[in-house]
Amino acid sequence: MTLIDFITAQAARLKQAGVSFGHGTANAFDESAWLVLWTLGMELDALEVQAKRELSADEQAKAEAPVTQRIDTRQPAAYLTHKAWLQNVPFYVDERVIVPRSFIAELLVDAEGSGTLDAWLSDRTHRVLDLCTGNGSLAVIAAMAYPEVEVDAADISDDALAVARINVDKHRLGKRITVIKSDLLANVSGPYDLILCNPPYVNAQSMEQLPAEYRHEPAMALAGGADGMDFVRTILRDAPAKMSADAVLVLEIGNERAHFEHAFRRLEVAWLETSAGDDQVLLVTRDALARWSRA
Repeated sequence: MTLIDFITAQAARLKQAGVSFGHGTANAFDESAWLVLWTLGMELDALEVQAKRELSADEQAKAEAPVTQRIDTRQPAAYLTHKAWLQNVPFYVDERVIVPRSFIAELLVDAEGSGTLDAWLSDRTHRVLDLCTGNGSLAVIAAMAYPEVEVDAADISDDALAVARINVDKHRLGKRITVIKSDLLANVSGPYDLILCNPPYVNAQSMEQLPAEYRHEPAMALAGGADGMDFVRTILRDAPAKMSADAVLVLEIGNERAHFEHAFRRLEVAWLETSAGDDQVLLVTRDALARWSRA
């Protein structure tokens, strides 16, 4: 059987088993290709060249095993391979962190797109905070996108910080990224010119309905309370004291825009365009936060 035919057959198994995607791939074929190529020691871009290669019986048995494990355990493929990509940047991941998928990453690398952050930043943007950093992916991408900035990567989880350090070292950014243990903004110093935050925001009802794959991820990195806004309330309250005069906060709230707007009715924000639409990520200035806190 050729490589492409084998991947297609394994994709059919994944689809028939009803696994859920969203941790790096969006469909059964891409998930199958990821697992099969990884198992055979091939890069993802090898498929086009190697598609017609005949696989031996041993190779087929070897490559079928992780697909079976994916089906039986419902673990995301990233946990099986210990690798994930965000904006084509590779990261180490394991069960200590959620699989990186923040749409904020698009805004950091999109220098010409409609949702770019550049219009909100200036040559005075020097200090960046990646709050709730998880595996450190946004901190790394921010440091890559803006070579002149220094980045603090903060999280309350010792496990997450251990993984973040792996990725900071992997990308040789230890001189520009500082990993900090902090309960939200409590232990960071500031002032920051840009705060990036992808906090736990899934509301309680949605948490109960998550597919099995998401239940392998640390619940503390997902669950945001009854309306998903528990952590967001604290962040918006405390952020101005950690921000420079012209600073902005970029906040991801996923599918919780209705809950956000209900909880923060008088807060002036800008919704940023991403591949998921204009209701997933918002930007708020320090001035807007200060006005809102006084209201």
